[in-house]
Amino acid sequence: MKRILVLGDSLSEGFGLTPNQAYPALLTEKLRAAGLNFEIINASASGGTTNGGLVRLPAHLKRKIDIFILELGINDAFRGVPIDEIRSNLQAIIDKVKARNPGVRIVICGMQLPNYNADNYVSAFAKMFADLAAKNHAALVPYLLEAVGGDPSLNLPDGIHPNAAGQRVLAENVWRVLEPISRQVAAVSSRAERGISQSEAGSR
Repeated sequence: MKRILVLGDSLSEGFGLTPNQAYPALLTEKLRAAGLNFEIINASASGGTTNGGLVRLPAHLKRKIDIFILELGINDAFRGVPIDEIRSNLQAIIDKVKARNPGVRIVICGMQLPNYNADNYVSAFAKMFADLAAKNHAALVPYLLEAVGGDPSLNLPDGIHPNAAGQRVLAENVWRVLEPISRQVAAVSSRAERGISQSEAGSR
């Protein structure tokens, strides 16, 4: 079974909901329905920051990871952490995952700050995710909260965290990017297994 690791914050943890309502669990259902044999490990934590992700990551690198979904940074931005520091932490997380899993496929979930005033910090934060994706040959979910952010019907009363219906939209946003990647990973794995079987048969 192939393995997907999700490292995120409350958006990926499913704040205020049951674990099976959060989008990582919904992705598991989509993978199963597509006939793709993947296990999703949701290593997300409410309040998670990029620095906290660096601390939590090593415990999840003991097993092989085939696809890595990274969803961190918004809590740093709410605290006014410098963009360069957020970017550096995210890059360090990616580097650690790649070091242990050289062939890993990476998906970066982009985020945006509420557009209170489109100053340099707001625009630099939004651009950072695309830059990281390009630098690391990673896939990009342009904006995780696309069609959810700011819609009262898709968020909890706090207006910040998606409700169960909102999480279903998040799952669709990620699935558009994840589906082709997971199919590619499964196909490569299948070809490799066939090659091993054929070489074993030939050596008999």
